Amino acid sequence: MSNSRIYPDGTVIDYNTGMTMQVEVPALPAVEAVLHPRYLSLEERETIADLYRSGMSLRAIGRVLGRPASTIKRELDARSEDGRYQPYLAHRAWAASRSRPKSSKLVTHVSLREYVQEKLSVRWSPEQISHTLRKEFPDDESMRVSPETIYQALYVQARGGLKREVAETLRTGRTRRKPRKHPGQRMSRFIDEMVMISKRPPEIEDRAVPGHWEGDLIVGPGSASAIVTLVERTTRYVLLGHLPGGHTAGEVRDVLIGLIGTLPEHLRGSLTWDQGAEMAAHRQFSIATGVPVYFCDPHSPWQRGSNENTNGLLRQYFPKSTDLRPYGSEDLEHVAQELNGRPRKTLGWDTPAERLRDLLMMP
Repeated sequence: MSNSRIYPDGTVIDYNTGMTMQVEVPALPAVEAVLHPRYLSLEERETIADLYRSGMSLRAIGRVLGRPASTIKRELDARSEDGRYQPYLAHRAWAASRSRPKSSKLVTHVSLREYVQEKLSVRWSPEQISHTLRKEFPDDESMRVSPETIYQALYVQARGGLKREVAETLRTGRTRRKPRKHPGQRMSRFIDEMVMISKRPPEIEDRAVPGHWEGDLIVGPGSASAIVTLVERTTRYVLLGHLPGGHTAGEVRDVLIGLIGTLPEHLRGSLTWDQGAEMAAHRQFSIATGVPVYFCDPHSPWQRGSNENTNGLLRQYFPKSTDLRPYGSEDLEHVAQELNGRPRKTLGWDTPAERLRDLLMMP
């Protein structure tokens, strides 16, 4: 039957005569379900066979199916036998060619699994294990495993092979993967929307206009105490605020309002801060002072370069691990005066205090 089709129930259609007949069909391997819309379905393969047999072009067949003509051509070229395309045989051939799930290497290879378990138990990372295997077993290709395979064995139950207590030795302490989102999909950590530094006006960026400040905290041990640091971008003038009992959003807001309130109107331009949780009340601060807040990108301390430099200078007075609670407002004022009285190369060896004095004397 050179031009006929055998259906699963044994029905045979001879397209030359139009006659049908019933035959016994031998048992055939089941045709598996379509996994993804990009794969051709059995119905689509039947349509291809019918339309191609009728003389329709590949492009026309593609338009009917909503598929590229190249897909139709690849299917006919790959699945035809002796120049004939039979959709059921083609679909079975496709199903047989699909990859099948297999057991993880860490399930089937006992020596490799024991080696990985041993190293995880002494807190080696999957990456360290993977690279050391190559060094210790340079001629044994079976003793190879990628870091991702180890993570999969730890995190995905269906691909186990490592004991749960070993998984708990990972540095993160997690036995499940933490989902990550694309930066554009991440939710803001604040209720009030942040205005990012990219929206900051150009005159702030080039330090041409005074009155724009950068801010941050230096924090004592255990986050029990902190100091608010503000630096004016043009003059490098420093203001310090005391936070003896903590640095919640409300406490930081109140200290910032007090510091900005000491400034004349023309020096209240803007404030740039990182995305620390202490600035959750930034909207309330802006309403109270009229000063907009711009937020740096994550992990970008150089976007507050003047403030980062000043915090480094402050560590001369308050080394890391120093309890900041005993230092009151008078102590911080004394430190600020010393910093503001230092000549700065970037200011042509003027002091921040001199530069600020000139600004205050401006009409």
